[in-house]
Amino acid sequence: MVKHTGRPGYLQIADDLRAQIRGGALAPGTPLPSTAQLAEQYDASLSVVKMAVGILRNEGLVIGQQGKGVFVRDQADASAGSDLADEVAELRTAVQDLSARLAKVEEQLATSTTRRSARGSR
Repeated sequence: MVKHTGRPGYLQIADDLRAQIRGGALAPGTPLPSTAQLAEQYDASLSVVKMAVGILRNEGLVIGQQGKGVFVRDQADASAGSDLADEVAELRTAVQDLSARLAKVEEQLATSTTRRSARGSR
């Protein structure tokens, strides 16, 4: 049940579910109760429960499967997600570097073409 502590209800629900996941009460592969069941369990609205589950998704603790529900992720899978994020960051850096190098080559090419045009018009 959500308590009137000044802390938003969705954070309280996320904290409780997170503790259950980390404590082993909700094991990897276990489905979370439905949104409606969680809303009843915590005496909260559906939107508050959805926000709480969204936090857990962003943290990589749970994963949704369309039409099947939301399941507790295996922590090995969650760490693979962080590896993927690292790889994406490396790719972004490489693309930025290549873009800067390409801009430099294009600038040199434009300067070289301008010089040739100036020589040819003399």
